[in-house]
Amino acid sequence: MTFGFVPTAAPTTSSTSLSAADSVNRLGRLLEPSEWSAAGIPLLRNPREVVSGLHSRHRPSPATAVVAVLDHEERLTASASFPRRSAPADGWEFRNALLAHLRRVIPHDLRRRTPVRTAVLLYCREGDERWTEEDGAWMWGLRDACTLHGLRCGAYITLTRGGWQVLGEGRGGRRPNSLSRPADLADAAADSGAAPLRSGAATALRRVAAR
Repeated sequence: MTFGFVPTAAPTTSSTSLSAADSVNRLGRLLEPSEWSAAGIPLLRNPREVVSGLHSRHRPSPATAVVAVLDHEERLTASASFPRRSAPADGWEFRNALLAHLRRVIPHDLRRRTPVRTAVLLYCREGDERWTEEDGAWMWGLRDACTLHGLRCGAYITLTRGGWQVLGEGRGGRRPNSLSRPADLADAAADSGAAPLRSGAATALRRVAAR
């Protein structure tokens, strides 16, 4: 009696091509920091207050996204939080998730000629403040979801152990962070101190704000 092993079938050319094409498509559905900065994203007047308020309301843990809609005076109109699916980062998937939650919490503004409300995204994740491809996919998804819901695309903010960071602007702070205890909503609203600009960002921000 003899024993043997059946060789594993080699992937076909068609399946290999589909996998490669899917990878290329995912890479195309993300935004680099330079592209994000050049897109004219409106600046938050008080990012620390926005971050502290969302952190207090939703208490995000790593791999949690918080999408919020602000009115023209930067007051919170609606917000929703949801966990990130354990799948490869894909701007298209992120766009669909953001759009689904926006539709649940606020009517669209597609009938307006120009958007009057702004959507911002706070994403709590592991790692440090440096940009990742996952961040780029969230940026792409936020921009596309805003277009489809009639909103202005606002800031993309990461929340990590080291603190929070508004990507593409150079503004950030140590608290709140992904490990800090959420403050009371009253305390978060009272904290109106402006976050300082980091080196090299002030000139670019003034140009964007002037648009």
